[in-house]
Amino acid sequence: MLSLAFLLIIVIDPFGNMIAVNAMLKDLPPRTRLFVILRESIIAFSLLLMAALVGGTVLQLLGLDRYSLSISGGIVLFLIALGMLFPNRRISDESTDGIPLIVPIAMPLIAGPSAISMVILFAQNHPKPDVVLAVFLSCLVSTSLLAAGTRIFQFLGVRGSMALERLMGMLLILISVQMILDGIDEYREMHQQPADAVTPSIPSTQAPQNQLDSRIFAKATF
Repeated sequence: MLSLAFLLIIVIDPFGNMIAVNAMLKDLPPRTRLFVILRESIIAFSLLLMAALVGGTVLQLLGLDRYSLSISGGIVLFLIALGMLFPNRRISDESTDGIPLIVPIAMPLIAGPSAISMVILFAQNHPKPDVVLAVFLSCLVSTSLLAAGTRIFQFLGVRGSMALERLMGMLLILISVQMILDGIDEYREMHQQPADAVTPSIPSTQAPQNQLDSRIFAKATF
């Protein structure tokens, strides 16, 4: 369970989100800022919780297999990780006007497509109580870091926050590549036919050939 929560924390990227949220809410009073962060975190937790509980059912209704989710989720994670390593190439738009509601803090910064796909994948391979608890812990850690973002940002500075974000991006790239490889392996296992069914049995001709040779030898000696 703790390993699931740790992976979700890496995917959610609270340090990278801290930079974006601090830039978006820097003009708000401290109480309003804290209220917005708590509200958006609750919305993000609700989205991830729904993904953990009914995400597998939605995939079955759409006729999607687990390997398709693993491969597509790995690709999305890889793109998100590239944005963490190279901030000028982020695929998400973090600009907003006024006080944000749902977009972009709750989604896609916290409950983005990578986190949702990861939660659905966890729910199919692990007990749901463990997945729900992992979602709760990861959202709790993310909310705590965002709420204390001002002090952490002042302590780490811009370079320190960016260094942590890039370190998490490197870890996320490793996770995304492993997800893609696992999805490919699962696809090959599901579509691979047994060798006995593919290769037809070849009848043995050794016995008839030996009998024919013995008859020819008998006629020659006679």
